[in-house]
Amino acid sequence: MADPVLAFVLIVSFIAAMAMASYFKTLDQSLFRDAQVPLVAGVVAGIAIRFADSSATSRIVATGVILTVVALYVRLTGRESEPSDGMTLGALTGAAAALPLAFSGEGELGRLAECLLAGALSGFGITFALTKVTDKLKQAAIDALTAALAVGAAYLPTLLLRSRVPEREIALGAAALIPLLLIATVFKQWPQVRAELRHEAQLGFIDDDDVRRTAHPILRLGRGGWHNAGAHREFVRIATRMALRKRLQRQRTEEVARLYQLEVIKLRMEMQEMARIDRAMRRDAAQTAGG
Repeated sequence: MADPVLAFVLIVSFIAAMAMASYFKTLDQSLFRDAQVPLVAGVVAGIAIRFADSSATSRIVATGVILTVVALYVRLTGRESEPSDGMTLGALTGAAAALPLAFSGEGELGRLAECLLAGALSGFGITFALTKVTDKLKQAAIDALTAALAVGAAYLPTLLLRSRVPEREIALGAAALIPLLLIATVFKQWPQVRAELRHEAQLGFIDDDDVRRTAHPILRLGRGGWHNAGAHREFVRIATRMALRKRLQRQRTEEVARLYQLEVIKLRMEMQEMARIDRAMRRDAAQTAGG
């Protein structure tokens, strides 16, 4: 398979893999709704990078800087998210940016790897600055550092090529690494979500039995003992969002924390109502089966 064709196939396959990894993380199919702006902006970024492709150095610097600027734009125009979500959107931006470069005549797979790595890192760093840092000057400093690191990420495929790693393996490795990192965040968040849900169970807002099967990365995919599997997945989405909001609330100013507290209360009420309805459905089903 020719490199331009393989690059195009990898781009399409990567977007599909990110969609599956994102669903595993969120149990939500809204990725492409959120990714519309990053994908369009990525294509524009790819065209700009191609104009800057007068030398390898200028291309690498342009890739890191332009994709960081796009990640900043996405952060300012999109909904608030956590760093792993920023990484997802940034990586999709990078995949879209690789499209105008896929038929540049040479090094298409290397350019794809550059865009994917720089896009994922810039999306993560820019979103990290928003969610973890409240001081505007510190956010700007992290954004500048992110741009520098994104340039470094874009330079990594060149270093590997100089170490005689085949270009195809570099592109395949970059395309596989990012979805795996997204899946890994689910397991990383597992203890955090479980701790928050245990606290909710102690407060009486959810049942003890729902804690493990809601927080566990694998058990949450099934029915979880609920009457309706779809309702259980929706319960997991709400519970996970509530748990992460509680953790984020502690890092915010008092005024913003109050807004988060209102959202936590709303999510608690939704969880309680869903659990109540499901208990009633299970009870009715048991009575019907027994009768």
